Amino acid sequence: MPPMEHTIIIKDLAAIDSAARQFLSETSGHNIIALYGSMGAGKTTFTAALCRALGIDGESVSSPTFALVNEYRTRSGGSVFHFDFYRIDKIAEALDIGFYEYIDSGCLCIMEWPENIEEILPEETLRVHIAVLPDGSRSLTWQD
Repeated sequence: MPPMEHTIIIKDLAAIDSAARQFLSETSGHNIIALYGSMGAGKTTFTAALCRALGIDGESVSSPTFALVNEYRTRSGGSVFHFDFYRIDKIAEALDIGFYEYIDSGCLCIMEWPENIEEILPEETLRVHIAVLPDGSRSLTWQD
């Protein structure tokens, strides 16, 4: 059976929280999520919306550009790990922060700029592409 293509259109910021809830519902069972998109496409903004949907204060969500990873706690006490690999020059930098321990934790792992560590992404990684459409809305697309 060929993979199924999924798309969610986010018309504007007012629609992002419902899009995040829909995304979590449609991707249930996927714990490793790689967000691909150009600078300014909305990867961090969408991550904040995902966190809000999980009961995390969206205000506390920021791109971990220098730390490489932030940990957030859900309302049920679980962890969400948010990675930003924008500044990664060598795979060793990702390995040095314990990348595989995070990935193997069973917790939700959301990655920005995963293309910089593509060679070590697990096979089960859900690759989500965020694009800015001509009208300013965003499209999320993935296959499973």
